[in-house]
This record gives sequence, structure tokens and C-alpha cells, in this order.
Amino acid sequence: MQVSVETTQGLGRRLTITIPAADISKAVDAELVKTAKKVRIDGFRKGKVPLKVVQQRYGASVLQDALSDLMTRNFIESIIQEKLNPAGSPTYQPTEYKDGQDYTYHVEFEIYPEVEVKDIEKIEVERPVAEVQEADIDAMIDTLRKQQGVWKEAAREAKDQDRVVFDFNGTVDGVEFDGGKASDFALVLGQGRMIPGFEEAILGHKAGDEFDIDVTFPEDYHVDNLKGKAAKFASKLKKVEELELPELTKEVVKRFGIADGSVEKLREEVSRNMQRELKAALRNRVKAQVIDGLVKHNEVDVPVALVDREIDVLRQQAVTRFGGNNKQAIELPKEIFEAEAKKRVTIGLLFSDIIEKNSIKAEESRVKALIDEIATAYEDPKDVVAYYSKDKKALENLRAVAVEDQVIDLLLEKAKVTDKPASFSEIMNQAPAV
Repeated sequence: MQVSVETTQGLGRRLTITIPAADISKAVDAELVKTAKKVRIDGFRKGKVPLKVVQQRYGASVLQDALSDLMTRNFIESIIQEKLNPAGSPTYQPTEYKDGQDYTYHVEFEIYPEVEVKDIEKIEVERPVAEVQEADIDAMIDTLRKQQGVWKEAAREAKDQDRVVFDFNGTVDGVEFDGGKASDFALVLGQGRMIPGFEEAILGHKAGDEFDIDVTFPEDYHVDNLKGKAAKFASKLKKVEELELPELTKEVVKRFGIADGSVEKLREEVSRNMQRELKAALRNRVKAQVIDGLVKHNEVDVPVALVDREIDVLRQQAVTRFGGNNKQAIELPKEIFEAEAKKRVTIGLLFSDIIEKNSIKAEESRVKALIDEIATAYEDPKDVVAYYSKDKKALENLRAVAVEDQVIDLLLEKAKVTDKPASFSEIMNQAPAV
């Protein structure tokens, strides 16, 4: 076997492999013998068909099978010989075969890049430091009470957080437009459901008031013919309602899953859940900064094949999230996933280099801590522990999470980290970082 390697572009490689005629002849003979044992031909017992007859009947397909097998085996031997690490599936480029002659073919593929993580000390992390305060617990319990609240009509002017019921008819340049009219429309003020300025214009009005709401549609509004247009909504306020919160009686507290109806135990449970959520949120903030810094200071030439594979994963996740099917996943344009897919592949390659060079393996104590943390969110933690002890795949997934956390910790040891005080609400109200 003769092999030559050339670089096509970036990580692309092209192997030219020549198989000696003698190897082909030997492989064809072996394939003929295998075929002779399997085929049935009238006048001969199974397994007793002469090779000459098999050659006449099945010669072309036998040759094709032998060549296909030789091409695959020689490709594998070639990448081992040349110390190449293919990323994605290779593309075989056969040439015309001539009987009795050496056979040359080509294989194109991408290789994994050589990754050398550097400049870890340049990564900058602003680590938020926050604790759950009593006031945070009070606010969360008020949120729970609001979920059990009852809307009661109020004989006063509308204010923030009230629910109003009203009719409106919108026009642009005096002409009505689709979706601009409604009757008995219910709206909680202050939640930002409507376009800017709409909800604010209702404040201060009471039931029976008729008034105009003058607003301008945003330039990025989802309806093209309304983008940037000034609109007038003739409105009539029919009802103003305020939310009446229930007292924390035993019966009300029991609705939140506290068996004995104790307010003290409710606060303990709420505090425990908030602590868990805060811990995860803080960890995610730091993790996102570490990863972004790592990517920023380590440019990697990523294989297209790996990016395409990740795009397929993101496509399927998007469709699954919205209840679609495989056909819809294929129809989603790759461009909307490309940047995220490339970032994911880059992170994977960088993490792999760190894991390999630092011989990182999942610490069982950390895996156990992860299981215990997950278990605290369930009514019977022992069921969660038992689940992970039986499901090897789920346990391996947790080990992967543990390894990732260990990589983040290693990077944090060398990064520039600055602590910044923050409140529970500041952390929890920020957009998700990962």
C-alpha cells in the first residue's frame, strides 16, 4: 500500500492510497470462496459451486465488495500510519478499476485541530456574592400568596399591578388594522405585555372613563406594516380590580405542600429552595464568564463536520422544545444555529485538552454531592439516590457534569477573579447566563 497526504484547506486532508494488484487479487479470491459457500445455483449443491461458475455469475459484485472492503481497511491503516485523527465521516472518491493493475483512490476528511489552551490567567471573572435575606423570603412568600389571590373590583383610579378590563379600537392614520380591536380585554398593569406607553396611559383612569391612548409601534415590531407607525387607541375602561392576598392560615399554607400548615415550616422550605436556586444561579454566572473568557483567549480552528453535527443537535432540540417533528428540524436553516454550534464545539475541544493534560477524572465525592443536591428538590430524596445507583447512563451524565465543574474550578484558580456583592433579586432577575 502506498499513501500520500495533502492539505486541502484548513483542517481538510486528502489521502491518495494505492492498493497493489496482488492484494486485490487475493481479496477477490477470498470473497469468491465466501460467496461460493452461500449461493445456490441449479445443478450444484449449496457450497459445492465451482469458483469458475461463481466468477461468471457474481464476478462484478464480488470485485465491488472486495474493493470496498480493501478501501476501508487501507484507509484505516493509512490514518494510523500517518497519525491522523479524522473528525466526522470520510468521503471516498473511487477511480476507474482496471483488471490486473494497482488501484488508486482518494479519501477526503477533516482532522481534529491541535489544541493548546493558553492565557488562562487573562480570563477575567466578576464573581457575584449574594445571600438569601429574610426580606427575600418575605417577597417570595408574597409571590406565593399572589398565586392564591382573588381579583376584587376597586372603585378607584387604576394603578400599577391592578388588573383592568377595557375595550379598545386602534387606528393608524385613521384606518383600523388587524389585531387592533378588542372588547372586555383583561390586562395586569406593569407587566409590559403591551407596546411601550400603552399601559402607562391607562394609569389614573377609573371605570367608565373614555380616553385615547397615543403610542408609536417599535421599529422592530413583528408586524411589518406597523413598524415605527404612530397609532391611536380609542379606549373605554370598564373595570379596575386589585389582587386580594389570602392570610397565611393553616389551610392556605397547606396548599403550598406544608402538611401541618405551619408558617415557620413554610419559611424554612421556601428558604431552602431559594438557597438552592441562588447557588445554581451564582455558579452559572461564574461558569459563563469563565467559558467566555476561555473562548476569547483561545481561538480554535473547528472542523466543519463537528459544527454541522452540533447544528443537527440544536435543530432537534429547538423542534422538540416546541413540539415539532424531524421533518421540521431539517427545514430549520442552519445559519440560525451556526454561531452557537461553533461555540459549543470550541468549548468541547478546549475542555478536552484541559481534561487530558490535567488527567481530570470525576471525583466520586463531587458526584455524590450532585446527587444529594438534586435529591433535596424531591419529596423522598432516597428515591433519587436509588435511581442514580441503578441507571448507569444517568450516573455517567452526572460524572460528566462533575468533570466539567472540576475544569471550571481549575480555570478559576488561575483566572483574575473579583468578588462583587449582589442581592438575591439582582441575580435571579438577570437573564440566564448559560
